[in-house]
Amino acid sequence: MSRKPLDPEAGRPPEAWRDGYPAVAAWMAKDPDSESFVYRKFDKLSARNLLNLQSELIDLESRQEKFDEESRNSSDQVLKQSNRKWETFAKNAVVREQERQRMELNKEIRAKLREYHETLLLQSQIANLDRPSNRVLSAFHSWFTGGIQPATGAKIDPVLGGRAKDVLDDRPDLVALRTPADKDPLSLFLQNHWPFPVPEDGQGTTGHYLEKHVVWAVAIISTIIAAILLIGAIAGLYIVQKTEWRLIMLSCFTALFAISVGLLTSARRAEIFGSTAAYAAVLVVFVSSNLVTLPPGG
Repeated sequence: MSRKPLDPEAGRPPEAWRDGYPAVAAWMAKDPDSESFVYRKFDKLSARNLLNLQSELIDLESRQEKFDEESRNSSDQVLKQSNRKWETFAKNAVVREQERQRMELNKEIRAKLREYHETLLLQSQIANLDRPSNRVLSAFHSWFTGGIQPATGAKIDPVLGGRAKDVLDDRPDLVALRTPADKDPLSLFLQNHWPFPVPEDGQGTTGHYLEKHVVWAVAIISTIIAAILLIGAIAGLYIVQKTEWRLIMLSCFTALFAISVGLLTSARRAEIFGSTAAYAAVLVVFVSSNLVTLPPGG
């Protein structure tokens, strides 16, 4: 998805197509790569909910510990047996008040603990979701807020009203359900400046591109650069005969290779160092073997 000036709505009034939630849902669904699925994650409410669940469990834990202490200090041998044997506890919970209270507490703890753990796991997954890119957020915000109608110069109202009209204003609280898999600098550059966006049937100022097209373009560019750095380096080192110039060329090609790996891939620092060392080793072996064959003074 990218923002690009396109023909707006062919003279149709905004209210004819900006009809609230149907328009927002349709606009979000038009992105073939689903990058427009941007929502609030409500971090503050989530944290408050977890704190409340945690406090409820703390209270239940305190009640459980109180029951355990009463059982230890009780002279009731039946109650002590209920603490040692589940079958006895389950049987007595039907006919005795003390065991019945403990059984109800046990079921309450079980349900609340499951709710708490499920909420923790869900929140952990949500916390690992990426934020929307500035490109997607800029396109979404521009369409969502309306802006100015080019034909008349009139102000277009936000597509949603009420409190929902400010849903995109809290940027740190926004989350994208899907972001592009490739996040290397070249991929990000092409995503932000893709020259051939597909118009969205004349609606708004948003164009779309297919993520696979960016992947193909990056693969082609990377292959060409890799071939140039390898074949070009070997050819250059073969043509140049002076040892000093060869060493200078080897250093330059190695530096260019390290830069290209950093820009064209998502490699980590350790991977960049490793691949650069391997590339340099290939060139050093070639130079060393070639020096042996040179005549004296070459």
